[in-house]
Amino acid sequence: MQPLVKLFVNRYPETISERNEKAFYMDTATDLDRTNAVVTVSDDLAPVQEMVRACIQCGTCTASCPNEFAMDHTPRQLWRMVLMGQKEEIFQSKTFALCSACYYCTLRCPRGLPLTEAMDALKQIAAREEISKYKDSVQFYKNFLKSIRRHGRVNEMEFMTLYFAALKNPLAPLRFASLGLRLMLKGKVSLLPPFTRKRPLESIFRKVEELEERL
Repeated sequence: MQPLVKLFVNRYPETISERNEKAFYMDTATDLDRTNAVVTVSDDLAPVQEMVRACIQCGTCTASCPNEFAMDHTPRQLWRMVLMGQKEEIFQSKTFALCSACYYCTLRCPRGLPLTEAMDALKQIAAREEISKYKDSVQFYKNFLKSIRRHGRVNEMEFMTLYFAALKNPLAPLRFASLGLRLMLKGKVSLLPPFTRKRPLESIFRKVEELEERL
């Protein structure tokens, strides 16, 4: 009669994703053992490496992430890539862009690492270096904030006009034409800009800019 543990293992074999995870870990772990150090390739990636330097590759972040199913690399794999200094592979990945900042990984990390902040730092690097893969998203958020700063709330028509102009693609608005028409017919989008000269949130935006300059 087979031992209970052996029966349990045979009954529940590894999934393909589990085997891929294990293979990825073994490859990168071997590379780290070979160098016995964190590989630093650029100054901008160094702060992120410092955030996850104590990562033990337990996979709790991956198990906690609600968006992991849509990522091309799991969060655990991403942190290993950060430690290995694989900048090109990191910013070709969509993992950090799919982070919704739910903080589950940060709350559950056994080492208490600021993983959500690390994800945010990668987003900031992508925006600052204007990586082509994320240019559309960066323009979306920039113009969204411009509209809020000007009016105190987002003006949908102005916001989308600025966004499509920044994309410099005359065909881009056509993808959203039917949606825009339905919203206008239901009175959800106004064709006229709000008539206000005050900028109610200007002081908040200026304070944030001052704090960012100190960092």
